[in-house]
Amino acid sequence: MRTFIFIFGWLSAGTFFVSESLADWPQFRGPNGNGYLGELNHPAQWSMKKNLAWSQPVAGGGWASPIIVGKRVFISTAVDSKNTKPLGHAGGVRNMRGKKPTEPLDFKLICLNLEDGSTQWEKNIAQEQPKYAIHPSNTYSTESPVTDGKHVFCYFATIGKIAAVSLKGKLVWTVNIGAFPSGNGFGTGSSLALSEDTLFIQCDNDKDSFVVALDTATGKEKWKRKRSSRTSWSSPYIWKHEKRTDLVICGSGTVTGYDPATGKTNWQLTNTRSAFTASPASDGKYIFLGNSGPFRQGPLIAIGPEISGEPRLDTSKLPKGVIWAKLRGGPGMSSPVASGDYIYVCSRGFLSCYNTKTGQQAYKSRLPSSKSIAASMWADDKHVFLMDESGKAFVVKAGPEFEIVGENDLDDLFWSTPAVTTGTLLLRGANKIYCIREN
Repeated sequence: MRTFIFIFGWLSAGTFFVSESLADWPQFRGPNGNGYLGELNHPAQWSMKKNLAWSQPVAGGGWASPIIVGKRVFISTAVDSKNTKPLGHAGGVRNMRGKKPTEPLDFKLICLNLEDGSTQWEKNIAQEQPKYAIHPSNTYSTESPVTDGKHVFCYFATIGKIAAVSLKGKLVWTVNIGAFPSGNGFGTGSSLALSEDTLFIQCDNDKDSFVVALDTATGKEKWKRKRSSRTSWSSPYIWKHEKRTDLVICGSGTVTGYDPATGKTNWQLTNTRSAFTASPASDGKYIFLGNSGPFRQGPLIAIGPEISGEPRLDTSKLPKGVIWAKLRGGPGMSSPVASGDYIYVCSRGFLSCYNTKTGQQAYKSRLPSSKSIAASMWADDKHVFLMDESGKAFVVKAGPEFEIVGENDLDDLFWSTPAVTTGTLLLRGANKIYCIREN
C-alpha cells in the first residue's frame, strides 16, 4: 500500500475496445476491466455544489465499486448494529490491528435508481459473523460485483459467500467457497471477473490459496486450481490478445496466465517480488502490472502475447514475452491505466508516465497536497483522473508532459473505484454514493 503494511484492476488485439455508448459499467474498472473510457462522457468538473445530481447514504461499510446496468446501480455492503465505517489512511496507521467482529453482519446487495438515487430494492445475501479480523481501513465488503446483464454476482470473501441475484432482486443461487486468514490480518479485496458464462474468483490467502471457475447459471464448479501464492489483493483480469485469451492472476511473487476454459497454466512469471495490491491494465496489445511493498516501490512490468513457459523476471536480462520492466516503477494501491501511447502509474503521491512500447519514463511528478490514493485511476483520450481519499480528484492532461488541468472536491472518505456510464460518474464514499452529471 503506502507507508504502512497494508497491501491492498474486452480488448481486441492492438487496439482499445470501448463500448460505443458505455451504457453499462458491468464490473470493477468498467467494460474492459482497465478503467479506459475512450471519449470523455462525464463532467470534468464537480463539487458538492457543481454537477452533483444526487447523493444517497449507504448503510454499513463497503469499498466495493458500484456497477451499472441500464438505469440500475448495484452496490454491496456489510452492515453491523453500529453502522461501522472504515477508517482513512491516518486512522488505519493509528489502529493497525483490527478487531474480530463480535456480532453477525448483514451482507447486502442494494439496487439504486440511476436517475435519482432512490432505493429500488435490497437483498440480504447472508447474516453471518466473519471468522477473521480485518484492517480498520478495509471493509467486510470490498470485492466489487459483476454482471452479465441478467444477473448480478456478488462476492463477500470474508465469509466465503458468492451469490447470483436477478436484476429484480431474486436470489438465484449461493455458493460458499470458504473464508481464510489474510496476510497480517488486513482482510480481502479481490473482485470478481466474468467471461461469457464463467465467473472467476481469485482467493489468495495465508492458508489455502486457489483460483476457481463457476458456471454463472448454476454456481457449480467448472474447475479449480491450487496456488502457492499467499495473500494478494489484485483482481483477476481477462486478457484477450492476438494469440489466445489468458486469465491473468497476480499473486505474491508470481503472475500466472491460465486458460479460462480449462484452468491449464499457459505461463507463469516468477520473481515479481511482493504481493500485488493493484490490478493489471492493458492497451489491447500488452498487459501492464506491478506491485509495491510497504517500504519500497516494486517493479512495473509490460508483458506481450509471446510469453510462455515459466520465465523468471530479471530486469537486467528480460525473458521472452516481457517487453520491458522497471525495477522501481510499480503502483501502490491504485491500479494503473493506459491511454494512447502511455501507461500511468500512481505511487506514494507521485504520478508517473511511461511509453507503453518502450517503457521510457516521460515524467514522474508529485500530485500537490494529495492524500493517500486507493481508488483506481480512469482515463479517456485526453485526460487521466485520480481521486485521493479526501475526495480531491486530479484531472491530468494525457500525454508525455505533466499538467494538472483541473481539481475537484467532495466531502467524504474515498477508497472505492468509480463507475461511469453515458454522461454520469458515480463515486462511492464511506458514507454516501455520489452521482456526478451535468446540471
